[in-house]
Amino acid sequence: DLQICQHRAPTCCTKKMEESYQAAVRRERTQSIQALNFELKYMIVGHITAFQEAFESLLRFAENRTSSLFETAYRPMAKEAAEPVKELFTDISLYILGAETTVESAVLRFFDSLFPLVYSRLINPGITDLSEDYTECLRLTRQDINPFGHYSKNLVTELSKSLWASRMLSQALSLGIEVINTTEHAALSKECSRALVKMQYCPHCQGLTLIRPCVGYCLNVMRGCLASVSELDAQWREFISTLEYLTNEMAASHELETALAGIWSSINEAILHAQLNGPQLSATVDKVCGQPKQQEGNLSSASIVPVKEVAETQTFMMAHTSLNNKRREFISYMKRSRTFYASIAERLCDGDLVMRDSSTCWNGEDVV
Repeated sequence: DLQICQHRAPTCCTKKMEESYQAAVRRERTQSIQALNFELKYMIVGHITAFQEAFESLLRFAENRTSSLFETAYRPMAKEAAEPVKELFTDISLYILGAETTVESAVLRFFDSLFPLVYSRLINPGITDLSEDYTECLRLTRQDINPFGHYSKNLVTELSKSLWASRMLSQALSLGIEVINTTEHAALSKECSRALVKMQYCPHCQGLTLIRPCVGYCLNVMRGCLASVSELDAQWREFISTLEYLTNEMAASHELETALAGIWSSINEAILHAQLNGPQLSATVDKVCGQPKQQEGNLSSASIVPVKEVAETQTFMMAHTSLNNKRREFISYMKRSRTFYASIAERLCDGDLVMRDSSTCWNGEDVV
């Protein structure tokens, strides 16, 4: 009553053993594919972590630099500006990680929150009554009167260019893991598991436990079993090319490190622009939002303190170097995995599974 290992010679197998063999080959094939995938998955997961750590390090540096700008040059508003600064860098981090947000909305929301502070602490430092309604009016007016000139839009443009590739790379790496996990658990068809039993275990039914499959026979069976997985080859090659493009984009002229390091400078230029145009802004705001309460004697506008360019710190340089090294190392490894799915049958038939050093092997029917 054997269904798979039928042979004219006497056999020591039963139908129940054949069923056990089918369960065994399914388990072994999953384990074999997992073992092949392990290094690739380990490298991708490791680089996801490394990239994220480098991103976070650069973001923390840029955030600290921006916070210190307010503490040194714009002390009257430093305490109140802390929350908008924190929100801006949180939004940037979420964007890189693939959240449903945009760089433009994050930057413009920051400048919306910044304008009431600049207006009441620097342009008109005598304002005492900054009610919720008046603050909200200032926020909405910012969009119409554009107090920060072209600096706010320039910051959106610079960050959008540099962060886009980082966001896409982050999403692409996650997709790579998803693909690998899916192939590990690809179900074997009934025909495939029968073919694997015939290849690996039918010799046992004849007492031939040391005989292994012939190489050509193994390749034919594996290619048939893994046809659906091998079909990923073209898409996987395209995926590797996309990763290469994204890593090159990240290292191009609009690179992430430069854009993040320059955020404080753009904000500083934007605030200076608003201060220099203070009288015109005040006239427009008075018409739209009304005149707020002023202290007696109306204090003069805070003096403009341009912030000098700060030398790059060791922390930033380390994160910059780390990210560049990780990019090169990662793309070099991924290019070597370009043929991963095309050669999966060959890799599974390599090693202990087949007979290589002997002229005697199993061809599915007999020992040859």
